[in-house]
Amino acid sequence: MRVIWLLLAAAFVAILNETTMAIAIPSLNATLGIPPELGQWLTSAFMLTMAVVIPTTGFLLQRFTTRQVFLAAIGAFVLGTAICLVSPGFVLLLVGRIVQAAGTGVMMPLLMTTMMNVVPAHSRGRMMGRVGLVMSLAPALGPTLSGVVLDSLGWRWLFGIILPIAVVALALGAKWMTNLGETTHAPIDVLSIVLSALAFGGIVFGLSQLGGGGHGGSAGGSTAAVVPPWAVIAGGAVFLALFVWRQLALQKRDDALLDLRVFTSRNFVLSVVIMTVVALSMFGTFSLLPIYLQNVAGLDPTAAGLVLLPGSVIMGLLGPVMGRIYDARGPRTLLVPGTILIAAAMFTYSTVGTHTPMWFLMLVQIAMSLGLAGSFTPLFSASLGSLDRSLYSHGSAALNTLQQVGGAAGTAVLISIYSLALHRGEAAGLSTADAGSPGAQTAFFTAACIALVPVVLSFFITKPVETEGGAHGGH
Repeated sequence: MRVIWLLLAAAFVAILNETTMAIAIPSLNATLGIPPELGQWLTSAFMLTMAVVIPTTGFLLQRFTTRQVFLAAIGAFVLGTAICLVSPGFVLLLVGRIVQAAGTGVMMPLLMTTMMNVVPAHSRGRMMGRVGLVMSLAPALGPTLSGVVLDSLGWRWLFGIILPIAVVALALGAKWMTNLGETTHAPIDVLSIVLSALAFGGIVFGLSQLGGGGHGGSAGGSTAAVVPPWAVIAGGAVFLALFVWRQLALQKRDDALLDLRVFTSRNFVLSVVIMTVVALSMFGTFSLLPIYLQNVAGLDPTAAGLVLLPGSVIMGLLGPVMGRIYDARGPRTLLVPGTILIAAAMFTYSTVGTHTPMWFLMLVQIAMSLGLAGSFTPLFSASLGSLDRSLYSHGSAALNTLQQVGGAAGTAVLISIYSLALHRGEAAGLSTADAGSPGAQTAFFTAACIALVPVVLSFFITKPVETEGGAHGGH
């Protein structure tokens, strides 16, 4: 169990790092002199890199030992954090974020696969609740910590505080991490990695260019002027089809980078679809909300972080409770009201404006956090619990990949919608607040409509009949 706690601690640090950036983006945009649609790539490129890395983890966790994978992941995270700390401008900062993401992308699949292998089936909901605690407590501290640091110390200290914690995690891993399971010796398929990168990269980059992502002189603008966004998305879809074809061919001899047999489980597929859509709405909203709070509502970074704090704390504290409810009552008891709360919160966000009081925004965020708390634990538990033990690592890789793609796409689309309205309003002579408010409302309404899909699908998720050797039901 010490290995699991070590993995939980490493995941906490990685997620804390990821969530500090949301509040920091407006300040970085101003400090570095870049437009919002370019600054959002500090978040989107991070999630996109994880979406490229995560499909490889199913293979890596079978090819290399737990100790080797963990040390490589936390080592990359430390290196990326150090690069960010010393970066003189946007380009090197983006490079550091990408290196960080390469390590972070391995962390959650490693944690979840290890947990599925060592925790008894009847206790998995409770343990997944602890994963939910980590996934919630880090976002609770991240924005608030980010706001305080930005107001008092400057943006470099966001990485200066994370770096020593990550170094300690690396040292503890070198001392305590043990090897779990058996390794294989199949060669890694380089073509699959290339196809994966082109597929997910093309789709998310194309989405980011829709609705005005190329305005404002961003780096993506020149590309979009030459290649239309829909062409980039279509190209990504073609590479995705080639990636799937390649995996289907390789899995016949058990050499697939990502074994697609996980998608033969109906329960797994439904859970992954819900998780992807929830991630699209959640990450998109969490990326846009700090920009709205600072640029439209006029809050400083600390106050913006405090708006997010109560809901995230409640979400974290409820993680273990949700796990126990899942073990006792199954997924629908949590998922149905949880997904309804998420959609309702985002519809409410679509009505806010420049004069919406801070306490009201805080209540809406608490409602959304309650919905997320009721969704994550049953989705993680029901999805992976529906698979045979031999597919746990690939199932975790698929789930986390699509979650990150959904998150990156949500961030790109919502920020693009906001940026389009902002540029038009400012061109018409409006202030930043008055120009940005309609764009934020439209973006939140878009996310709310998308969030209705999980509400419908949540009624069809069942609790798999599990044994210690794997799933026997829920297919």
